[in-house]
Amino acid sequence: MKKISIRDLRNNGGRVVDQVLAGERLVVTRDGQAVAELCPTPRQPVESSALLQRWKKLPVIDGDAFREDIDSVIDQTL
Repeated sequence: MKKISIRDLRNNGGRVVDQVLAGERLVVTRDGQAVAELCPTPRQPVESSALLQRWKKLPVIDGDAFREDIDSVIDQTL
């Protein structure tokens, strides 16, 4: 786990939070001693009704065209 001093946390708080949001866990140190740990909070669950609303807005996909696109990129002999 990466260590960061309290001074670095104070001076670069936004950058540090961006690292945590990206999934990194950081140990905060004071005078070289670990005093805290920063880690991302668990994601909040999404309600099924919200997922259904999002699903309704997705574009329609032509299955045959999609398969052709995939076949043109992936070697089928593997």
